[in-house]
Amino acid sequence: MKKIVILISGGGSNMAAIVRAAERDNWAGTLGAQVAAVISNRADAGGLAFARQHGIAAEVVDHKQFANREAFDEVLAQTIDRHGPALVVLAGFMRILTPAFVSRYQGRLLNIHPSLLPAFPGLHTHQRAIEAGCRFGGATVHQVTAELDHGPILEQAVVPIMAGDTAEALAARVLTQEHLIYPRAIAQLLPTL
Repeated sequence: MKKIVILISGGGSNMAAIVRAAERDNWAGTLGAQVAAVISNRADAGGLAFARQHGIAAEVVDHKQFANREAFDEVLAQTIDRHGPALVVLAGFMRILTPAFVSRYQGRLLNIHPSLLPAFPGLHTHQRAIEAGCRFGGATVHQVTAELDHGPILEQAVVPIMAGDTAEALAARVLTQEHLIYPRAIAQLLPTL
């Protein structure tokens, strides 16, 4: 059975969409895969309760307990590795990972970013797209590389930017598409792992 470990920092709506897709589409039977664990860097992350309710191991590695990024990433990797994952999925995980961590999971580490990469890497993507006068925003599922918000693109969704849009309104429309493309990208990648 191919195991998936999902990393979150908050409510975990993308994680929940992935778990629901795995249940709905019987990934265990059709892809030989299951979500084995959800790990957060915050004990108060709402998504941990969702994971537990779905019988998924839910763990916390609090980044504030470590002197530096390298020490946090090493303990995080050890926690991930206990589950023997074929795939590690970042779903609203709000920590920049060290090159050593990224290298450890090369080709097996995914992220979703709320823009049409390569446009608008980093934060405040929706506001930046509106201010730039873009007609479209969207979301991108990509393999993680040491360079922030780069790496091979696996899936994208395009969302129109409406006249008078706020960053919040655009973010809400993009999020609905994230919930569709992230599970799809994972399901397409799993047979190749």
